[in-house]
Amino acid sequence: MMETPNNRIALTRIQRLIGHLMMESKQTSPAFYLESAADLTELTAMRKPFSKEIGIRVTTNDFFFCALARAIPQYPLMAGKLDETGQFIEISPQIGVGFAVSAPQGLVVPVIKDVEGKSLLQIAAESNTLLKKARSNKLMPDDLYGENVVLSGLGMYGVTSFFAIAPPCAAAIMSLGNLHETIKPREEGFVVRKKMCIGLAVNSRYINEVYAAQFLRGVIEQLENPTSLT
Repeated sequence: MMETPNNRIALTRIQRLIGHLMMESKQTSPAFYLESAADLTELTAMRKPFSKEIGIRVTTNDFFFCALARAIPQYPLMAGKLDETGQFIEISPQIGVGFAVSAPQGLVVPVIKDVEGKSLLQIAAESNTLLKKARSNKLMPDDLYGENVVLSGLGMYGVTSFFAIAPPCAAAIMSLGNLHETIKPREEGFVVRKKMCIGLAVNSRYINEVYAAQFLRGVIEQLENPTSLT
């Protein structure tokens, strides 16, 4: 940000652009909101050993990207958008998953394209490349295009749950809270499990609540069975 006289702070170009897009989304894409919790105990336990085994750092987000890639083809409206007439839903033949990154130039959303045809290893490598490009201000225009669903996380700041605003062209945005420990009762006592709150803001112009809830449940089921994603 640039300081100006009279205690005023000028918006950067990226802030103005994001503000315009968020206003457009609120005006043209009315949303409803869902929240659920995922048990990521097994995922958390296997992530680092799996990264060491394949020689590439795999993040929790990468598992989410992979789970979305598997779930969206089963719920194709999540890869859709309304055409210019508002009478037809256009389903994208390829699936793009965007992820919000706090970069020096502001918040940006690089997109992993064609995720439905990529392995967890390929997704991890590509997301890492896009993250580095974002943080070094080297993203190209094509890197920021083609998202169907967006992932946004604030768990690293201790945020338990939140709902984000999806870009105008995205069907939904998934928001991730922090990973926290919970106690699960058992007959012989209790066990400690690691859970995460997941929010989903969905475009209600062409997706209904039941459909979105089924989609969210499908994503969580895959995350809770992480070996199926490797």
